[in-house]
Amino acid sequence: MMSSQLGESRLTRLHHREEVMGTVVTIDLYNELSVPPAEFSPFLKDALSVLHHADKTFSTWKATSPLSQLRRGEITLGEVPIEVKEVLELCAVAKELSNGWFDPWSLPGDVDPTGYVKGWAAQRALDALALSDVTGAMVNAAGDIASFGRPSPGQLFRVGIADPAQPTTLACVIELRGAVATSGTYERGQHLINPFTRRPVTNVASASVTGPDLGLCDALATALVVGGGEVFDLIEQIPHYEALTIGDRGEQRSTSRLAFVNS
Repeated sequence: MMSSQLGESRLTRLHHREEVMGTVVTIDLYNELSVPPAEFSPFLKDALSVLHHADKTFSTWKATSPLSQLRRGEITLGEVPIEVKEVLELCAVAKELSNGWFDPWSLPGDVDPTGYVKGWAAQRALDALALSDVTGAMVNAAGDIASFGRPSPGQLFRVGIADPAQPTTLACVIELRGAVATSGTYERGQHLINPFTRRPVTNVASASVTGPDLGLCDALATALVVGGGEVFDLIEQIPHYEALTIGDRGEQRSTSRLAFVNS
């Protein structure tokens, strides 16, 4: 916990790191009224429970997860937990919005909603935190971020977008009102599949999508990397969602309402 004086208010920040879903998720809570951090503990516990439950339910690495059992044909769609049905229904919506460029049913090994689940789980964890009295919160799942409120009075959350050619440097900084997900091959290599050809492909070096829901941002960012300009034009038409692509030579393209922070 860190505190700092901001005008007449006293800002309290609580930072937590959790290993879950094969990565590290960080949670930051901000409050302008100096509420003791202990009062946020039940909400933090609920948020962490959401993340671990998602891992237990959707992991493709854990043989006992309902998703793994479904993929092996050991249980039917009618027998899976309600969360699996919900996520697959949301994946179907994302598939339609992206004209099929996001398609968990086209991946090797049967249906794999991994490209949606991480963002979906982080968004649900954020929803648990929203029940508290914090004035701002951020859930960062390996660079895919869900947020609400503000980090300090009069400030918006700001997020740096990595330069895919030099991932330790920033290509730009954006203002965040909600969620942002970034997809590309500069960290994990060529792992994205064209759902129509079933072959690895990328049309841009990286793609970031902002919007109200991190699950959909995650899916659209994946679709944008493999689908390129066609998906970019689709996102431009989706209310409250914005996109940024960075090409192999560093060229940037953004939708019309994406808010950048001036350097």
